[in-house]
Amino acid sequence: MGFADRFLHAVNSTNLQDDAHHHDTDPLCAAALADTAGAGIGSLLSRVKYADGTQHKLFESGSANLAQLLRIWTARVIEKGRERKWLKENTAWDSDSAQKLYRRIAERSLAHWLDGKCPACSGSGNTADRRICAPCKGTGKAEIAGAGGFELEKVKDMVSELEGLLQSHNARAGGILR
Repeated sequence: MGFADRFLHAVNSTNLQDDAHHHDTDPLCAAALADTAGAGIGSLLSRVKYADGTQHKLFESGSANLAQLLRIWTARVIEKGRERKWLKENTAWDSDSAQKLYRRIAERSLAHWLDGKCPACSGSGNTADRRICAPCKGTGKAEIAGAGGFELEKVKDMVSELEGLLQSHNARAGGILR
């Protein structure tokens, strides 16, 4: 069982005792320790991507986590865009248009990372009659909607950045669990 599975089980656990027979708190502690050693949003990424849709109680909605992640991710994308000088921000108009572009990139990259499955085949890559899905060409991944050219490349870059953040967090947390 990988770290993501153990984290998902721990988040949805009804018994957080920590003794010789119960170990559900270990992945939660490992996630917190991995956050302090890394970028700081890894456990939030894991919670939003894997755990927020599986809560079994109506009052445990994941919308607060998603909103927090969107705020943090938008700030990160703005920072990355400025560091990498995606656009010049010499005038107020340039700065305003750059902010709008950064926000669109943040929203689209997060949306695609959270659910980038092909809607035609539900991410399987095959149709119901066991043929390769034509829209995704068998990959199971959807096209990034609403972006083209320069913006599409930046969205793809940020999607891979999100996946890298999650994978490095899970690797750190998995190492702490060992």
